Amino acid sequence: MRQKEASAVRVYECAIIGGGIAGLQAAIQLGRYRHTVVVVDAGDGRSSLCRGYHNLLGFPEGVSGETLRRAGREQASRYGVTFIGGVATAVRREPAGGGTGGRPDEDGQFVVSLEGGAEVRALRLLIATGVKDRIPDWPELKQCLGITVFICPDCDGWETIGRRTLVLGAGDAGAELALELTPWTRDIVYVNHELKALDPAAAVRLREAGIPMIETPVAKLLADEGRLRGVRLADGTELQAERAFLGFGGNEVRSSLAAMLGARLASSRHIEVDPRTKLTSVPHVWAAGDVTVHSEQTAIAMGDGLQAAIWMHKSLTLREPLPLAPRGS
Repeated sequence: MRQKEASAVRVYECAIIGGGIAGLQAAIQLGRYRHTVVVVDAGDGRSSLCRGYHNLLGFPEGVSGETLRRAGREQASRYGVTFIGGVATAVRREPAGGGTGGRPDEDGQFVVSLEGGAEVRALRLLIATGVKDRIPDWPELKQCLGITVFICPDCDGWETIGRRTLVLGAGDAGAELALELTPWTRDIVYVNHELKALDPAAAVRLREAGIPMIETPVAKLLADEGRLRGVRLADGTELQAERAFLGFGGNEVRSSLAAMLGARLASSRHIEVDPRTKLTSVPHVWAAGDVTVHSEQTAIAMGDGLQAAIWMHKSLTLREPLPLAPRGS
């Protein structure tokens, strides 16, 4: 299985595209199985931006995504996992007999192309490329993400209790997010930053919930060292607030590599997987984390990665066919 010198491995047993929470958890488990593992990470995932996860067991004061990523890389490295920084641009499958090194390649191998021309080869592939949120490029935003500005109400709705909260968004997506926050607070103002028209029913629901809507773009976030004070609108008006949520919709599901291999995607572009094994509709290709159809939670991403790793291991050792993603899942 694992060779003493990772640099000598020309065909890895397992390649993981994406070094976020799901990818790192899978890498740790596969490393503990003593498989040869490589992780290709572009370093621009959700976990690299979030400065605070507050709903994870064992971290009552919260933990940053960067802290989790750093710890995960260090832990995986102990088991001989190789990390390559770069963007995977394409993936193809080569038939049996086309590879060198490692173990027998009677199932063929996957070839992952990186920006700059490098290639990574492996017998098993895990796609953990996640989702890219559509958020504005306000200079002050990154310092606040996960501290006082949030994206997920399930994760961080609690943070709005007793605090004036702004929802900064676009059309119906922002309106729905504002309504989702009402179990925690009623002190909400919705700023329709992109001035998108609302469905009449959504507008009625906002009024019934007592949530005012302002249709003026945000010019600037007002924040100090991650602590939101409010926003300045394009007309010069300043709105004071302690918390904000972003609801713009249109997030990018990074499933293009899976599509290249013919994996079945949901209408949302998420990758469909077998609920037990996390195997896609393509043999020897797994998917885990936010790129799959699930509730986009950090703890679930960890579980996805672990499950996928277990079944990747089984496929390498048992050499028996595994159930693929069911149709219509």
